[in-house]
Amino acid sequence: MDLIAPELLRYVERHSTPEESYLRELDRDTQANVLMPRMLSGHLQGNLLAVFSQMLRPRRVLEIGTFTGYSAICLAQGLTDDGYLITIDVNEELEDMAKAAFAKAGLADKIKQLVGDAREVVPLLTDTFDLVFIDADKANYGLYYQMVMPKVRKGGLIIADNVLWSGKVLAQNPDKDTKIIQAFNEMVQADERVVNTLLPVRDGLMLIHKL
Repeated sequence: MDLIAPELLRYVERHSTPEESYLRELDRDTQANVLMPRMLSGHLQGNLLAVFSQMLRPRRVLEIGTFTGYSAICLAQGLTDDGYLITIDVNEELEDMAKAAFAKAGLADKIKQLVGDAREVVPLLTDTFDLVFIDADKANYGLYYQMVMPKVRKGGLIIADNVLWSGKVLAQNPDKDTKIIQAFNEMVQADERVVNTLLPVRDGLMLIHKL
């Protein structure tokens, strides 16, 4: 997933703001106890998400794909005093782990966990969002994008994770999942409602600024 050499990544992380202790603990717990721990955002990407949040000072944040809660904690760093983050995940088995992590981070009252299928939950949300992070099942990336777009304010930011798909987006004969990511990237690129930048951070972050 990481597209730069491990020693260079370690240098980058040493020259970035260190993880908070509760994030390090969550990373360790995820690595030790959860299947596919690589799905966790991690130090560098988490820092970047926190910076975007701190710059935007969002009142409402939506996350599609909670996993164990690392990215939600980072995205909540810049919330306004009356702000909150809604995070959705279909996997109820990780709900308690994420909830405990939010409490340790002092964010229990700022993060609202919803367990369910985002395809069913998102249409029910009435908030207008300043920031949206999409990091769930790749098959529905395009659908999630179209569903959240009307709910994002002008000037708001959508961030989609895993858009380089471990570099497979360059494949000449891509597999089914890679084709889905390629199609998503092309859809965003052609969308005249936004300006976008694909950042080669970790597994690729697509930054989408709604005009």
